[in-house]
Amino acid sequence: MTRKFLLVGLTGGVATGKSTVAEVFRRLGCVIIDADVLAREVVAPGEPAHDDIVAEFGRGILQRDGTLDRPKLGVIVFAVPEKRKRLEAITHPRIRERLARRLEELAGRGFAGIVVFDAPLIIESGNATTMDRLVVVVTDEATQARRLTARDGLGAAEAERRIASQLPVAEKAKVADYVIDNSGDREATIPEVRRVHQALLADLKARGRASD
Repeated sequence: MTRKFLLVGLTGGVATGKSTVAEVFRRLGCVIIDADVLAREVVAPGEPAHDDIVAEFGRGILQRDGTLDRPKLGVIVFAVPEKRKRLEAITHPRIRERLARRLEELAGRGFAGIVVFDAPLIIESGNATTMDRLVVVVTDEATQARRLTARDGLGAAEAERRIASQLPVAEKAKVADYVIDNSGDREATIPEVRRVHQALLADLKARGRASD
């Protein structure tokens, strides 16, 4: 089915403020599809990915209600790259399937605006190549580390390890169509998001003319 909307990948490093940017895009009228929400859905009890994760990592990563203890699992996979790759191999195909269904629903009802897929690993997973445009949120490393320790209550060493486990933000920015600097406060970021939003609207309009 031919889609009329512009599909935009939104990514960055951990604690660069991607969620803040996504919320501004939402307020500007974009449809936001959050990869973290899809990830929670595919690992819910009863889902095949949930059973595969338990088989791989053991029942010790479950909470009393049978749901995954995400912080505990996070400590395991961020400490050992091979375990993180195994987790991604279990979850990413299911997330892609859910994303495809959501996009089909939007195309089916003729949505013709901007759809933002908010995903931290969109470049690493190879999904960036399926996007019409890619937006990368950047910040300096000191700010990134400070936000991560404040947000998740991690020690400095663990925060550094999580940042180092991802592709550097500077490398992600090199493949972006648009970059949003979120090193400052929210009030400084909003005009940046508005600027990129206007550019994406122009891209959407040009896409429409090309298909006429």
